[in-house]
Amino acid sequence: MKLPPLTAFRYFDIAARTESFVRAAEHLHVTHGAVSRQVRLLEESLGVALFERRNRAIFLTPAGRELHSTTQSIFEQLQGAVQRLQQQPEDNVLVVSCEPTIAMRWLIPRLPRFHAAHPGLQLHLVAAGGPVDFARGGIDLALRRDDFHWDRQLHSLKICDEWIGPVARPDLKEQRLLHSATRPDAWATWLRLSGHGIRHTARSDFEHFYLSLQAASAGMGLAIASALMVRDELDNGQLQAPYSFLRDGSGYHLLSPRPLDDGGKRQHFAQWVGDECQACLAHLGLLQNDEPAPPSPPQVR
Repeated sequence: MKLPPLTAFRYFDIAARTESFVRAAEHLHVTHGAVSRQVRLLEESLGVALFERRNRAIFLTPAGRELHSTTQSIFEQLQGAVQRLQQQPEDNVLVVSCEPTIAMRWLIPRLPRFHAAHPGLQLHLVAAGGPVDFARGGIDLALRRDDFHWDRQLHSLKICDEWIGPVARPDLKEQRLLHSATRPDAWATWLRLSGHGIRHTARSDFEHFYLSLQAASAGMGLAIASALMVRDELDNGQLQAPYSFLRDGSGYHLLSPRPLDDGGKRQHFAQWVGDECQACLAHLGLLQNDEPAPPSPPQVR
């Protein structure tokens, strides 16, 4: 059996709900005559009268009431399905903006664990630093070091402290100091906080912090590193930290235009990235038993 066109059922459903061809026409943005024709075509196709027409008023017949109970349910289900499909990308995709160096050297190697823990979430990573335009970039979360002032209306959560120290290849022969334009005060800060005096005969300058770390890995000299960003190279012996690491007073924060404890995707990521940071610092022996760790994100239950 061939069903009448879906349009006819839709016009009938609205007319039955509003009990008026005129109001149905207004709802559908068509003429009164268009609604009347579609309903008439549906009645002729089914071979039954769906409305009684008396004195310019319409009333559902028993057959019309039975059909309306079905069309109402079908269109409500259809509308719900469409809404779920439209909301799915927003619910399942998490867009995270992260500073390039920590993204490449720390976060990306650990993302397989995040996907294994949260297989229903798709994470889109954007490499960027400094202030964030959440609306224009479609950003859900931003992982940033607190070396700039952000809008205090943003929701923020401190993930961990920054620990810094010199790193180099174990077989390093030349004590060249490697500097970067994006962290120009890194060496001065470490020398001031540590009290060490390092003699050197040469220096090399790089545009980005990431490049100075790559140069250290290549054996060019000593670079000031974030402990998080060289944890893997320290483990595999590619780099060593002859003076260990110390806090420089800065820290890493998650920023969001919406609450981070909403029980959804933001909270899932906040909890995961906080746990990963603490695990890395503990592995390097940088979390002392008498020093409380930064507050953890609220647990997702």
